[in-house]
Amino acid sequence: MKQNCWDFKKCGRTPDGAHADDLGVCPVTTYTVLNNVHGGRNAGRSCWVVTGSLCGGKVQGNEEQKRTICWGCDFLKLVRDEEEPTSLGFRPTRLGMDRLLARANGG
Repeated sequence: MKQNCWDFKKCGRTPDGAHADDLGVCPVTTYTVLNNVHGGRNAGRSCWVVTGSLCGGKVQGNEEQKRTICWGCDFLKLVRDEEEPTSLGFRPTRLGMDRLLARANGG
């Protein structure tokens, strides 16, 4: 598996992490619907699509807000750079995640 956001950011918010008790467990670490997307564990390489993820010391916004907040993130840039380039860029992978999320939410 490739590096996950919690390892890259060293946040300590995994279920057994150093900050799980004081800051809470980040939902990205347990969000199994996106397991193996971009080669990561749970949503560890697609954290920008999980509402309520914890980054930068605070809970991030809703899905629409996260698209703006997360687009400048150094980890998201790393994942984009590591993905196989296509003529359409990174977007097709995002659309694939949307289908997984819709199925998980009964859509």
